[in-house]
Amino acid sequence: MQDETKRQPESFGTGWENEPDLNDLIADYEGARNDHDYQSAKISNWLENLHVTSEPEVTSNSLNPFNSSKSKVLKGKSTVKPKLIRKQAEWRYTSLSEPFLNSPDIFNVDPVTFEDAEGAKQNELLLNNQFNTRIDKTKFIDEYVRTCVNEGTVIVKVGWAVETIIKDVEYPIYQITELDENSRKLDNLQEAMAADPVTLPDEVLKAIEVTKGTGRPHWVSQSGIDVVEEEVVLKNHPTVEVCEYENVTIDPSCKGDMAKANFVVYSFETSKSELEKDGRYENLDKIVTNTQSVLADADHKSEYAEGGFTFNDEPRKKFVAREYWGYWDIDGSGKTKPIVATWVGETLIRLEENPYPDGCIPFVVVPYLPVKKSVYGEPDGELLEDNQKILGAVTRGMMDVMGRSANGQIGIRKDALDVVNKRKWEKGADYEFNPGVDPRQAVINHTYPELPNSAFQMIMHQNNEAESLSGIKAFNEGISGAGLGDTAAAANGALGAAAQREMGILRRLSNGMRDIARKVIAMNQEFLEEEEVIRVTNKEFVTVRRDDLAGYYDLRLSISTAEADEQKAKELAFMLQTTGQQFGLDMYKLILADIARLRKMPELAQQITEFSPEPDPMAQALQQEEVRAAQLENAKLEAEINKINAEAGKAVADSNNKTADTDRKNLDYVQEEMGVNQERELEKMKAQSKGNMEHEVLKKQLESSEPNKTEL
Repeated sequence: MQDETKRQPESFGTGWENEPDLNDLIADYEGARNDHDYQSAKISNWLENLHVTSEPEVTSNSLNPFNSSKSKVLKGKSTVKPKLIRKQAEWRYTSLSEPFLNSPDIFNVDPVTFEDAEGAKQNELLLNNQFNTRIDKTKFIDEYVRTCVNEGTVIVKVGWAVETIIKDVEYPIYQITELDENSRKLDNLQEAMAADPVTLPDEVLKAIEVTKGTGRPHWVSQSGIDVVEEEVVLKNHPTVEVCEYENVTIDPSCKGDMAKANFVVYSFETSKSELEKDGRYENLDKIVTNTQSVLADADHKSEYAEGGFTFNDEPRKKFVAREYWGYWDIDGSGKTKPIVATWVGETLIRLEENPYPDGCIPFVVVPYLPVKKSVYGEPDGELLEDNQKILGAVTRGMMDVMGRSANGQIGIRKDALDVVNKRKWEKGADYEFNPGVDPRQAVINHTYPELPNSAFQMIMHQNNEAESLSGIKAFNEGISGAGLGDTAAAANGALGAAAQREMGILRRLSNGMRDIARKVIAMNQEFLEEEEVIRVTNKEFVTVRRDDLAGYYDLRLSISTAEADEQKAKELAFMLQTTGQQFGLDMYKLILADIARLRKMPELAQQITEFSPEPDPMAQALQQEEVRAAQLENAKLEAEINKINAEAGKAVADSNNKTADTDRKNLDYVQEEMGVNQERELEKMKAQSKGNMEHEVLKKQLESSEPNKTEL
């Protein structure tokens, strides 16, 4: 407990109306210490049983490992400590970590809406690339799984690493010249535009860019170098850290739901130089390093400091800082907002709103075996503690019996040999023994005593019970299938039950990884650079823009057990054997690639997917001939059809002509019978007579007017 009179009462200067005091933050931390210390004691006991670091309990009755009256280990007594829990854990590690590591891509991102489809693809590329290149995925997954198996709970802190430096950056100065039609460089430019851009120098790429932008040919040449002082980003990526359980104090009122936790306090080791380099901390001059020591802080666990190593200079001297992530009513409105605060001793060095975009506490807690109303879980060691103690007690008893025997020693009766013959016997020469003494009874060869079968049965019983409790088949009876069952069906049943239990644990671990990925996606949308280029294949590069990452997505993990993958591969292989001949090449390649992927052969799966058989030249020629024959046959059929259509058209025209002639004759006949033609002739004759008469009259008038004209 720290002296409250020494804590800073002054304001930090955030400008908040209701700024939290350091006393308030430490009160939350100290209020949660009882629950934290209780859980830490349980985890410490589990780890002690896992590594068997304590001395065995030797009591008056060595077969009673639960007798509370301990005594000092006696000389000549066995101190062997069987590692039953560790043996079970070793078989668990790989089966839980390999599903995460057997695929190059862990995460699959699905869009919630149609508009988020492209963003989901970009997030999937970026997320998998960050876990493959920016984060040591193998180290993190191994530590993630082993911590959860050993301690029953794994706590992961998700953050963001940013590191920049100021340096001189050289930029080329280009001279742009427009080319005319007779320029020799015009041919070079045209050849460059048709070549692979990867092989071209920067000047030529710039020339192509200017040419395409203006629509006129231009040539670019470097005329100099411009040196500019810029801030260069060295690191800008997410971080994941598996925390020590002793250094993370969680709000005990959350009742097993981390989303309802009001605060989490995380202690970490740092120095003045690291804090100044970070740039987010203030009041560093008020930190007194002489009074601060990593070993002096009993509430913080440090691995390296326990060995006695420490820095003595002021900038690098390590001390413990505590980081408070929680919620506080900073504006006095009655509604809390996420904040983060950091203090060293009695000095508050950071107080601001939570910088992460999701506004949540950046810790993910994953239980191994869930405990009701608790964020912490239990390991297999909680179930196997009694079995390990009994196994140790029985084993030590057996070792005591064998260790205290005179194995290999020879005892001889005193009156069996005299001095001379005893020397001959010791040298291995022929000797004489005294009469009246049977040498078979006079000489005794000591051997290990026979151990009772009950001891071996007890050991076997404890091993079998441990396997039934944990669901792990550790092959105590040897690497064979005898321990799984008498028949194949029994073995499959045992393996299936164990796989189901293992999948339950794996599902909780995968949920934790999904929570981590969601936090990383939110940080990418906020902190990532404008563009991030990611290699998809050996030749293809994809540019991911920060603006394209926004949206709502569903996360899935590409995880599975080896047994499940093998079962899927067998089913697909059986499908190809039975109905593969009916499939086309594309469908056949699809199933075969899935089998290769399930058998952990990604390169072969990629080759199968991209495989396209080379056509046979003879088969191509035959196909061309068949196509040509089909074309000629079609042309012949079209010609015959056109001929038939022409003949049919002519027949129709002749028929129409005959019909028209018949109709004309019928009309003439009707008109003749009705006198229409006669009427037409009479009308025609009348019109002709009338015209003749009018002509004669006109002629006479003209003739009568001619004399008068002469006189004039």
